[in-house]
Amino acid sequence: MHGAQPDNPTALLRTSLVRAGLVLVVIACGLSLRWYGFPLGLPAFVVKYGGSLLWATMVFLLVGVLLPRLSRMQIAVIAAAIAIVVEFSRLVHTPWLDAFRLTTAGALLLGRIFSLRNLVAYFIGIAFGAWIDRLVQLRRVG
Repeated sequence: MHGAQPDNPTALLRTSLVRAGLVLVVIACGLSLRWYGFPLGLPAFVVKYGGSLLWATMVFLLVGVLLPRLSRMQIAVIAAAIAIVVEFSRLVHTPWLDAFRLTTAGALLLGRIFSLRNLVAYFIGIAFGAWIDRLVQLRRVG
């Protein structure tokens, strides 16, 4: 299967650790964009959808950390399903869920307002995550 990860336990652990490291880098980039994007004068479009793109990249990488045996395509499909569910969950309103969304963690993890444009950013972010994952794998092999 093209893109499938090796079955060697050491290689699987290394793959998960590299992806976990990338998750931390992506989180740092996403938080920096959200916190410093406007003060640096970045356009609202870049801050909003750049954050969404990085969120989806993080989801892709986290799925890869948890399921290192899956191919990139399988990881991407799961990440896309998660992104779709999270986006459409914004249409569901319960007191406890709305209260969570008002917290910083809730806003960063689930968002607040439904937007189909976010789905486009998520799909680009997932593709970006797959590209980074492949790039890192090629550097390790090469």
